[in-house]
Amino acid sequence: MSCGDPHETPCSEVLETVYLYLDGECAEHDREHVRIHLDECAPCLRKYGLEQAVMKLVARSCKEQAPEDLRARVLLKIQQVRVEIEHVEFRAE
Repeated sequence: MSCGDPHETPCSEVLETVYLYLDGECAEHDREHVRIHLDECAPCLRKYGLEQAVMKLVARSCKEQAPEDLRARVLLKIQQVRVEIEHVEFRAE
């Protein structure tokens, strides 16, 4: 996904790291780039807002820690679905 505007950090990089950003697992330098990008890019901010809401819902519903291999598989599947959605959105434009 890209909004078409030039940014210091490309939309695709922001969306790839948004889960790390939401979990507070990315480096401070990366966190600042993502925050700046989200401040200036409405399409990414909308996508971030949706993903943040989903993560909050899951966090409220799940009290147990998922095994690391399960977490990795779920994140991979989310990434695959995101790519499929972006492909459909791109073709629709």
